[in-house]
Amino acid sequence: MKKLQSFNPSAKEGSILIMTAVEAEREAVLRGLSGNPRFVVELAGVGAASAAALTAGQLAAGGYRAVISAGIGGGFARIAPMESVVVATSIIAADLGAETAEGFSSVDELGFGSSRLPVDADTAAHWTQLLAAGGLQACAGPVLTVSTVTGTAATAAALTERVPGAAAEAMEGYGVGIAARAVGVPVFEIRAISNLVGPRNRAAWRIKEALQSLETAFHILTEVL
Repeated sequence: MKKLQSFNPSAKEGSILIMTAVEAEREAVLRGLSGNPRFVVELAGVGAASAAALTAGQLAAGGYRAVISAGIGGGFARIAPMESVVVATSIIAADLGAETAEGFSSVDELGFGSSRLPVDADTAAHWTQLLAAGGLQACAGPVLTVSTVTGTAATAAALTERVPGAAAEAMEGYGVGIAARAVGVPVFEIRAISNLVGPRNRAAWRIKEALQSLETAFHILTEVL
């Protein structure tokens, strides 16, 4: 594993790799980027395993100065309402661990590694400010990677207790981050909120609107990346 590089927003060399799970997310990001040649947008597939493998394959070519896991996701209602945009302050594999008689134990607590990937705090804060200035409802906070999307209030409550301040959940960020960390490239995650974490209510989802927020977010960030 290489030493992690610091992210230099003013660097001119190297492209930024953006990984989305599905084509609709990729198309939204590409619309926002408007053909800017400094970015490469590829599909990660659904789930952390696919995201790790496919991101690693892209990074093998070299030449990237940062990786962003991007797409839509679920928001924790008190922090990230629907159609808002979340910039990750950390990327956490929230269900990577073991069940015990006392409750869930993370891999950190079990001594088998870490379920948390750091994100450059200054960059995350700066991006959040830019998105808000550009007219989006934006916030920064931990983004959870889960293997099973939350579908009950009980699970949502357990996750917020496990990760205080959790802002969003999705399925790929940790996988993208592990691949980036292996080659020493900084990783970030951006999620536009299409639904609230908790009981599944498909009728209330705002996928089209979230994809529009995702497009707008990358249109704004193109100016500084």
